[in-house]
Amino acid sequence: MTVNSDEHIIIHPRRNKNEQPLPANGLLLVNPSEASQLMGRLQDGGAESRFLFNSGLVVTGKSPYFAAGPAIGAPMAALTLEKLIALGAKRVILFGWCGAISQGLKVGDILVPARALSGEGTSRYYFPDTQVEPDVKLSAEVRKVLADNGLPVHQDCVWSTDAVYREDRRLLKKLCWEKGVGAVDMEFSALCAVAKFRQIEFAAVLTVSDELWGDSWRPGFAKKIFQKQKQAAMDLLLCHIDRFGEN
Repeated sequence: MTVNSDEHIIIHPRRNKNEQPLPANGLLLVNPSEASQLMGRLQDGGAESRFLFNSGLVVTGKSPYFAAGPAIGAPMAALTLEKLIALGAKRVILFGWCGAISQGLKVGDILVPARALSGEGTSRYYFPDTQVEPDVKLSAEVRKVLADNGLPVHQDCVWSTDAVYREDRRLLKKLCWEKGVGAVDMEFSALCAVAKFRQIEFAAVLTVSDELWGDSWRPGFAKKIFQKQKQAAMDLLLCHIDRFGEN
């Protein structure tokens, strides 16, 4: 399936005549609290708030970029990304959390995933394959920025699911052992599929928020290391977001 063989699709994303185009580069945030905090921070610095029918959207003025969110779950995230692309987004970085299913990952670790495996129901409408990838070049640029500034980066495969409360430890172990999956989230694989289909650059920065590889679930949302690492990653992205894709 390609964009050019899409003639039977009924509804297409588009920029309406009263909507301004977006800068090429931007962040898409998964979590409501982080999206709200970042947009408030950017608006305090002079960023413009714009309407986005199912999410929030702000655009900075100097060295322009955009930030959008929240976008929880594959359908919501895909819907949001489709609209951002229609508005002019060319390079999008997902900022979110993930659960570790590999013992090599701990709370606070930073992932810039190299592969995605779909366990959600959205990506199959874009590509029939269950394994998709983010943009290699953009992902490498993001890894370099983080690593060069003292944040070690993992590249584990991420499995995305629609059903957080139906994560079976037997399935997770099988995904880890047989497919090389290191972490689980809800959006990454679907966004890889949308970005590939629409031919834009897409990457993700995910912070490990909880561990699922032991005998019981170990949440780390309130741990200082989780808060410190994800804030450090966010600050670095904000410092460099307008320059990604220059080379």
